[in-house]
Amino acid sequence: MATSTTDGARAHARAQEGERADAMPVVPAADWPDPPDGAGPLVWAETVAGGNYTHRVLARGTELRLTDPHGDACAHLLLYVADRPWERLNVADTVKVQWNAYLGTGVLLLSDQGRVLASLVADTSGRHDALCGTSTLARNTARYGDGTPQSPSPAGRELFKLAAAKNGLGPRDLPPSLSFFQGVEVGADGALDFTGSAGPGASVTLRAEQDVTVLIANVPHPADPRPEYVSTPLEVLAWRATPTGPDDPLRDATPEGRRAFLNTTEFLAARGLV
Repeated sequence: MATSTTDGARAHARAQEGERADAMPVVPAADWPDPPDGAGPLVWAETVAGGNYTHRVLARGTELRLTDPHGDACAHLLLYVADRPWERLNVADTVKVQWNAYLGTGVLLLSDQGRVLASLVADTSGRHDALCGTSTLARNTARYGDGTPQSPSPAGRELFKLAAAKNGLGPRDLPPSLSFFQGVEVGADGALDFTGSAGPGASVTLRAEQDVTVLIANVPHPADPRPEYVSTPLEVLAWRATPTGPDDPLRDATPEGRRAFLNTTEFLAARGLV
């Protein structure tokens, strides 16, 4: 169909209605063909291509499931309190407050105010990283020949800049991120050992404990030793649920976690949100 005229271009564009690519958002999310068992109404359903990014604001209590369908996704994650983005994920505090550098079920994702942004409520992967952050323009350019967002090998930080801009944030608002589905372990000598993927089908589920802005970049882990840029699609699903309640064992699993939840509840109560 000719697109050299306005009429032709319009007709061509309208002919694409209803067509779906392999990696794109599903709108409405309720049209996702295979919702998780027992999940509430879906509010976000998307397949993020390798070397791409996504973002969304999620309400408190929403559950977010990330899945690595093919075994070579790596979801780099940043979180911000939705209406006050100066409170954001602090990876250093997440690690040191909980005496644990390894992510898994029961870990809380903390801000620098000692409050819980999200809790990790399910994990079938066990291959994650809270130490290395995401890739940079300089590193990807040196390693793959290019790291710009439109290149075949975009860097995670460059994609985060785009996602941040769409939420009123700038480069200075990008702290170190967490990585899911590609693991790193610390050896006895302090060296980092890349443990790679758990394989196709692994997933993690996060529960938002405040209204949060979510930024995700799906790019290779910076410690991935493979010379080629390998990044397969990431599945993102979110559905309505409820925040961690006062009787949930997660709240009292550790003294540090109990205090973080108390800090969060006090803050939300002062704003009339609980």
